[in-house]
Amino acid sequence: MKEQAVNNAVLKRLLSYALTDKPNLVAAIGLLLIASLADVSGPWLIQHFIDNNITRDEFPAIEVAVLAAAYLALMILAGVFKYAQALRFNRLAIDVVQKVRKQLFASVMNQPLSAFDYTPSGKLISRLTNDTESIKEFYVSVIATFLKNIILILVMLAVMTMISWRLTLVVLALLPIVVGVMVVYQRKSAGAYRRMRDLLSDINASMSESIQGMSLVQLMRQEEGFKAQFSGLTDQHLKAQIGVTKLNSMLLRPLIDLLSGIALLTLVALFGFSGTELIGVGVLYAFLSYLGRVTEPLIEMTQQLSLLQQALVASERIFALIDARQQRYGEDLSPIASGQMACRNLSFSYDGKQKVLSDINMTLPHQGFLALVGHTGSGKSTLASLMMGFYPSSEGVVELDGRPLESLSQPVLRQGIAMVQQDPHVLSDTVRENVSLGRAVGDPVIWQALETVGLAGQVRQYAEGLDTLLGSGEVNLSAGQRQLLALARVLVEQPKLLILDEATANIDSGTEQKIQHALAVLRKNMSLVVIAHRLSTIMDADEIVVLHQGEIIERGTHGSLLSERKQYWQMYQLQQAGDHLHQLEDVSTEAVEN
Repeated sequence: MKEQAVNNAVLKRLLSYALTDKPNLVAAIGLLLIASLADVSGPWLIQHFIDNNITRDEFPAIEVAVLAAAYLALMILAGVFKYAQALRFNRLAIDVVQKVRKQLFASVMNQPLSAFDYTPSGKLISRLTNDTESIKEFYVSVIATFLKNIILILVMLAVMTMISWRLTLVVLALLPIVVGVMVVYQRKSAGAYRRMRDLLSDINASMSESIQGMSLVQLMRQEEGFKAQFSGLTDQHLKAQIGVTKLNSMLLRPLIDLLSGIALLTLVALFGFSGTELIGVGVLYAFLSYLGRVTEPLIEMTQQLSLLQQALVASERIFALIDARQQRYGEDLSPIASGQMACRNLSFSYDGKQKVLSDINMTLPHQGFLALVGHTGSGKSTLASLMMGFYPSSEGVVELDGRPLESLSQPVLRQGIAMVQQDPHVLSDTVRENVSLGRAVGDPVIWQALETVGLAGQVRQYAEGLDTLLGSGEVNLSAGQRQLLALARVLVEQPKLLILDEATANIDSGTEQKIQHALAVLRKNMSLVVIAHRLSTIMDADEIVVLHQGEIIERGTHGSLLSERKQYWQMYQLQQAGDHLHQLEDVSTEAVEN
């Protein structure tokens, strides 16, 4: 009963989308009513022709011609209005799907990053595509079919009652049983369809992850393992589909056919016992015709229950995502005046149990340069995410320009802070769009940004210049060029605080020099927070903070930390030794080649 109540709530919400376009919905229902009246009038005319003409052996030319013309006109009218109502319902369905997809995509875009930590992208894509298509089928097939058939049945019952109320009782006895079958089917099929949808989502997620990580899969020789995983999911999906098919075979058409057959035998038996005195031949024909027309809509409606259940399950998933918690921002609309940043007694935990950061205190003045270093898992990237406002702090506060991040509105926060990550995302679009990112920026500003980061010369070599497509196979940027592109994006709309998360980890020395030059230019207008793996990039930092297991264990300048000969000194010595070994290897390689 609880599951049924949930479905009723989902169904009510799903139908509410159609009510936003009441004129179109009313017009579609009106067209259905006219088409149904025209459709059921045909057997009534034939019954009149049988009882008043054939049984009496009277065939007045004018009367027969009028009946034939009226029958033909009614059939044409029914066809035209059925076509018109189908167009109306399709338009209504497409409008609803557009609304739902827009709401769903907007909800996904506004969710906090923590929501994406445990949700594969394939599942989100499945909800945006497959689940919304189920809603379209709900309006085009389910709603249109139910309204059409309910109106058709009511009109036929009214006409049948006018012809013979006794025989109508035989047909009415069939309806409660059919409704009971439909209710049983809906309850038993809910779990099966929900499992089918979940498995389809898992299949999409598996495909998405496999394609995105194809290089890793092939390098680790895991092709067979991923194929086995995908095969297992598809096998489970097939079993779920077979279970639904068995349920359909038991409760849908066979049972309805049996009930309609019983009703048919009852009508024939009544005719056999009473003869033409109680039931005329024309009346029997009309009822047999209407019985077929009543049972077919009932069968059609029960068959649509599978689509109804799919739509309800899909809608549950869609509405759960639409109603999910959104990223929260403050209401402070005052622009950021300086890049002054402070972390006060800052602690954070992803799961609410194990702390990733503990009691972090630091201050960065405007135009200052702060470096964060530490071994993998020390909390550097987590601290950067808190500075960006991606996650709310568990304890303490992060301040920018003397104001808590939680108090800043979205435009103020996102214009005030920017981040360049280790592997910046490149859009499958032009250089211009990759730099502007949809912002109203002129080409001179874009060229100036590219010039500052040292990427303008490379772009000028492209035949299409700023119109060159990136990320689609035409031009592939190196890791260093992607970093420079990301910096150019920052220069277009200069923030007050720039965070670089391992931005120089996978680049050559030449690109590193370009980035350092760009940072020197940027520092004139903003503050810098650099998470560094290469310690050579942070030697000029005003303060270097060393993190270990989420805590600050050292802080100071490059020189002062070396003089203390602790963890920072050890990290520096190891890197110096590594660089020295690389130099020896290069020298040896050159000697062998010569």
